[in-house]
This record gives sequence, structure tokens and C-alpha cells, in this order.
Amino acid sequence: MKLLILAAASLAVVSCASLSLEDLEFHAWKLKFGKAYRTLEEEAWRKDIWLSTRRRVLAHNILADQGIKTYRMGMNHFSDMDHEEFLNAVLLRRTILSNETKTLTQQGIVHSRQTGGAITKLPKSVDWREKSCVTPVKDQTQHCGSCWAFSTTGALESHTCIKYGKLPSLSVQQLVDCSKPYGNDGCKGGYIDRAYQYVIKSGGVDTEDSYPYEAQDDTCRFKRSTVAASSKGYASVRPPGDEGALQEAVAVKGPVSVAIDAELDFRYYHSGVHLFGIYATEGEFCSLGSQV
Repeated sequence: MKLLILAAASLAVVSCASLSLEDLEFHAWKLKFGKAYRTLEEEAWRKDIWLSTRRRVLAHNILADQGIKTYRMGMNHFSDMDHEEFLNAVLLRRTILSNETKTLTQQGIVHSRQTGGAITKLPKSVDWREKSCVTPVKDQTQHCGSCWAFSTTGALESHTCIKYGKLPSLSVQQLVDCSKPYGNDGCKGGYIDRAYQYVIKSGGVDTEDSYPYEAQDDTCRFKRSTVAASSKGYASVRPPGDEGALQEAVAVKGPVSVAIDAELDFRYYHSGVHLFGIYATEGEFCSLGSQV
């Protein structure tokens, strides 16, 4: 009996030793993010992408440790997605946002930085989370390009809290399903400003509990009886690229909806300050409810 037990233990040691550190890390990563693949072939393909991402992250963080890079990267649930897949599943196209920005300017719907007269004295720092006016981070999933809707509800949630003292969690799915007559296209993408136009005209947004997120297009099921937030208007922060104007808007008014140039490295952002270039390298954007 003792010989059998020792033999079994030896086999277990050999089995574990045959697994590389990368194999163990990949297995732990799959468990953490609930990853399951349909076939062995898909798993091998995903693992190759994951390994490439891992090498990129490790190389970047070596530079960050040396002070050459200003932010650190980390492995996340995007780490097994190739570039085209990530673009199609998560991001918006540059042309969509640039056209909408031009439209807003032509309409004169802007919130410009104050010029002349009294200069607004801004605090050294503002964190609306400390005011309990920011909902927890939400995930659109890889199956629905609804970042524009999350951006819209994110800012609206915070402004509702600032005005009324209560923080609602709003229905992203309502915007996905119901704002199509305003030019949005559900999980295929949409416009932040047109989402706000819909909110204004419809009378508000339901609670997340009453109209939960499905990560797919569905029929509109909006109910006025469960509205948790509404809006009378919106504005675009101007001039474009002016960080001072953005600082003023966030400090004086509250969180804003923004479109971020989600270049290849940014999808793996973990901590620190990411210094974006003036121009997008990939021409792809993701809309985020800025909560700072």
C-alpha cells in the first residue's frame, strides 16, 4: 500500500513539474476571468494571443519600473483578444466621433472655458467618488459595442447624485434598445449626444434593476413609472483639447462623458498616468463616463 501511495505522489509531482510558469499563469487567468473555450484549437489560439500580451505587458512594466513609462499595464479580460476583434467588439470609429463633434459645434451646444471677467478658482483635486456620486465600474462585455450608452448613463448618474443627493444606477439597456430613432445603432455603436437627446425627449432613464443590461439588442421596454433620472440639456466642453476647460467642467459641474483614444497599450492600462498623443495612432475610440 505504501508503495502505491508513493508512486501516485511521484506522478503528481512530475505532472506539476511539466507545467510551465506560463501554463500555470494562463490557467489562473482563465479562472479569474471565467474564460472557457469551445475547442482545444480555440484555446491554443487564445493562449498564443495571451502569451503575446503577457510579453508586451512585462516589457512595458520594466520600462515603467525604470521611470521611462508613466503608467503600468496589467493582464485583464481583453488579454486573449486580437486587435481586430477588440476594435469590432469594444470601440467606436474615429469618423463617428469627429463628425458628431463638428455637429455639436455647428449647433452651438458647447460649454466653453470661462474667458474674461472672474476666473474660476479650481480646487487642487476633485474626486466625485469621495462624494459617493459615482457608481461602481460596469462592463459592457465583449458582445456589445455599447460604450457610448455606458458613458451617457455614467455621467447622468453622477449629476443626478450631485443635484438630489441620491445615486441611481441607470439602465444602459434602455439606451441600447430605445434610442435608435435618434441615430444610434444599439450594440453596433452610437453617439453620446444623441443618447442625451433621447433622454431629454423620452422623459428620462429607468433604473438598472427595472431594465437590466442584456449586452444585446432588444425591443424597447421603457416605463415612465420606473424613471430614476432625467435631463433638460447637455453641452460639449470647449475648446477641444483644452485640459483647463475639462478641469473646470469636472470641478464646477461634475463628471463628464468623454471619448478616449483606446490605442493598443491603453486596453491593458493598470495604474499611473497615461500620456496620450495628440493624434490617435489607430483611429479608434471608446466612450467612457469620466468619473474623476
